[in-house]
Amino acid sequence: MGQADAITAWPVIGHEWAVQLLRQSLLHGRLSHAYLFIGQPGVGKTTLARALAQAMHCQVKEVVTRPCGQCRACSLIALDRHPDVRVVAPPDAERPISVEQVRELQREAHLSPIEGRTKVFILRELDRATPQAANALLKTLEEPPAHVMLLMTASQREALLPTVTSRCQVIALRPLPLKTLATALQERWGASPEQAALLARLSGGSLGLAVALLRDPQSEVWRHQRLTEMMQAMAADLTERLRLAEQLSQQAEMVKPTLTLWLNWWRDVLLVQTGGIELITHVDQRAAIEQAARQWRTGQVKDTVHKLWDTLKYMDANVNARLALEALFLSLPRSASMG
Repeated sequence: MGQADAITAWPVIGHEWAVQLLRQSLLHGRLSHAYLFIGQPGVGKTTLARALAQAMHCQVKEVVTRPCGQCRACSLIALDRHPDVRVVAPPDAERPISVEQVRELQREAHLSPIEGRTKVFILRELDRATPQAANALLKTLEEPPAHVMLLMTASQREALLPTVTSRCQVIALRPLPLKTLATALQERWGASPEQAALLARLSGGSLGLAVALLRDPQSEVWRHQRLTEMMQAMAADLTERLRLAEQLSQQAEMVKPTLTLWLNWWRDVLLVQTGGIELITHVDQRAAIEQAARQWRTGQVKDTVHKLWDTLKYMDANVNARLALEALFLSLPRSASMG
């Protein structure tokens, strides 16, 4: 099997350079004791970590640098059921990785492997670990047992202790090219060409997010509903705008996703005005975006983008959501009608 075939055989979409790096390390027996995969949510960090664990434990001896995907070890790792490959992750969306979870990992790390030569620990979302958990992990990173490998993932490198990142080989995964992502959505998940093109852009190059959007029909309903509400706000009088702002402020979990959606839509308007129409995200909204680009001056559009961005930052700073949203809604450009 040639080099290109070996890379393709990994159960990873895109990130060929990272696969090649790991493949060469496997081939020459130079794997690090700890890897840190950095990248936006859904970009493929855990998938790559799991694939490396499969390649290390694969029972097909003729295969040195790739997982076969079929043997008992590869199958169990894919299901997170292999006795020598343990996944440690935040318990849920609200709770971080705890120091108790790290201490349990350390206890297991001192036990010998059961079926293979290496115990692999995949720590997901390490940037969501408590400070106590991160500090406890340092001891294992500094003095790892010879039979242990740590594969860690994080979305935000700056949220990690420098003493943690300095003890890992860092692999930063970039968003997937739109063409690669759209092709995968069509060939592996049965998306139509139009769906694939739209979802590739909406996901920002994140395969995980694109697949989640494809599998949830309500996500498209939500997007259209929120964009319609933005149009209504721009056509409304001041009293109605304040009412709409209050209504959104009462849906705390929806504020940031809604503002991010609106920010991307106004960014598309700015792209049209500056000759970058081929780069717009909301390709299905092209007519409305082009109309907006004609209706408002570039300065107005830039002001709206800045105000949306500032309001998102206010949400992170825990300011009064209702007041921040009222100020935003009152500042939106006035429109008698939008497409």
